[in-house]
Amino acid sequence: MALNKEERRLRIKKRSRKSVQGTAETPRLAVFRSNKEFYAQLIDDSNGKTILSSSSLKNKDAKGTKIEQAITVGKSIAELSKASGFETVKFDRNGYLYHGRVKAFAEAAREGGLKF
Repeated sequence: MALNKEERRLRIKKRSRKSVQGTAETPRLAVFRSNKEFYAQLIDDSNGKTILSSSSLKNKDAKGTKIEQAITVGKSIAELSKASGFETVKFDRNGYLYHGRVKAFAEAAREGGLKF
């Protein structure tokens, strides 16, 4: 039985979440991409809380192509996390391939000063 894209992504997500756990010191940087928007959040899995979030809906600067929107979200989440005192995070690509919008987001977050 062949898997469709969503089933494949969920299988990869379940497999990768076994090893990626966020703590209060090094939260998990989770991304989600829909057809129109891009979302990112810092999560403390030990307490089950979202610490920070950013999205292309929140940012009025996020205009242009989908990749440009992901870059804007990456820069904004890096600024917010540095202001809150988080330098290192664990990157959770949520089952998506490290390509396109996810890669552009990660590179923009690294340029903003996050380490992962």
